[in-house]
Amino acid sequence: MDILPTREKINTYIMDSHEDEIKRIALELHEGVGQTLYSVLTGMQLIESSIENPSMKSYAKEMEQLLEKTIQEIRFLSVELHPPTLVTLGIVPALKNYIKLYTHTYGIEVDLLSTGIMGELTEKQNIALFRACQEAFVNIAKYADTLKIRITFEWNESCLKVKIEDYGRGFDVPDAMKKSLGLAAMTERMLLIGGSCSVHSEEGTGTTVEFTVPY
Repeated sequence: MDILPTREKINTYIMDSHEDEIKRIALELHEGVGQTLYSVLTGMQLIESSIENPSMKSYAKEMEQLLEKTIQEIRFLSVELHPPTLVTLGIVPALKNYIKLYTHTYGIEVDLLSTGIMGELTEKQNIALFRACQEAFVNIAKYADTLKIRITFEWNESCLKVKIEDYGRGFDVPDAMKKSLGLAAMTERMLLIGGSCSVHSEEGTGTTVEFTVPY
């Protein structure tokens, strides 16, 4: 009898452990650092309102704006690490929340379309799909040189198909598949939940990433 763990079980264990740690860090960022900074911001606003010296008042206002920017960045990082709506509401609401912060951070507009009757995904499927979409979005922000993305959710009877299209510079897929850890990670995540990942791209016309997840 083979008692050695399979590669799939090892990868699943690593990813599950990784997600638990990410969830803990996200909670600490939001409930700890984020709340502390918000308290500092509130105090700073109170101080600023009582300052009469114009130059000091202007300086205090600048500090408030810096704190607000930092709180926004922490909020984005927390959602990026572990969106609270992912487990409770599912992949589409979680990505909608992520997209708002993504657009604010990178200046890239994202159109989201969902068609069909929404099926039920497991928690692991939701997490894996969210991470794969997240990887695609980050890659677009880094390399695509585009200001527009479209993501489409097509809910069928037996599976969910997700298509992410950008209108950027594109790349050579076979060459990128040999070098990109991000593309490999997306593919691996889909395989672990019984799904698939495909990438189509042409230089100068953009890239399409497709995920298929069975119910």
